[in-house]
Amino acid sequence: MTPEQAAALTEYPELQRLIDLRGAGWMFLPTVVDGELVEVHGVRTWPEGWADALRVRYTTDAAGLRNDYTGGVTWQREGTLTEVIDGLIALPAPSDRLAPRLVIARRPLPWTA
Repeated sequence: MTPEQAAALTEYPELQRLIDLRGAGWMFLPTVVDGELVEVHGVRTWPEGWADALRVRYTTDAAGLRNDYTGGVTWQREGTLTEVIDGLIALPAPSDRLAPRLVIARRPLPWTA
C-alpha cells in the first residue's frame, strides 16, 4: 500500500469497503473532471446477464442496484457508502431462491436520433 493510499484509508476508513469489493470480483472505474476525482463506478457481473452496480460520489452519497438480464432493476438503495455496500453484500446471488426477481424499475433507454 502506498503512503497516499494509507493516508486516504486513515481519513476515510469507509474506503476499505471498496477494497473488499474489489477483492470479491468487482471492477471499478473512476470519473475524473479537471484532474479531480468526482465519482467512482463499480460493477460485478453474474452469469446469465445479471449485474450489480455501485456509484459513489462521497462517503455520504452512494447508490447501488441490481439489474436482471433485460435491464430491469430488481433491487436498489441510496445512502451512505457503508449502507449501500452492506446492502449489496447482503444480496443473495441472482441464482439463489431468495434473490430479488421482481422488476421495480426500468433503466432509461439511450437516446438516439
